Amino acid sequence: AQLVESGGGSAQAGASLRLSCAASGDNFKNIIMGWFRQTPGNEREFVASIWWRGSSPSYADSVKGRFTISRDYDKNTVYLQMDSLKPEDTAIYYCVGAHYLQDVTHAPSYDYWGQGTQVTVSS
Repeated sequence: AQLVESGGGSAQAGASLRLSCAASGDNFKNIIMGWFRQTPGNEREFVASIWWRGSSPSYADSVKGRFTISRDYDKNTVYLQMDSLKPEDTAIYYCVGAHYLQDVTHAPSYDYWGQGTQVTVSS
């Protein structure tokens, strides 16, 4: 599968943004999807993941209650709805996919990565 993100941009603290990730490839429906983010000088950080048929969403503690991950099988797309944004959410956000995972927070376990989209939140 190939992954292409969109929807990044700039926002004020407290505002909302929605990221989209369009997947191509016949095996999209069998892939675990998720989002990571990265800031300069830091490792990629797990944000959220969602399993087949939209089950078992997982979130990092830092975004729990503010971000929502979802997927649309008809559109081959996964979304990250980001509400109540904070300046510390500023990062490049990557859409990811994996055929199998034991630890959804383990970045090297993901098979597919998008090119990334910048999110900037100002106070």
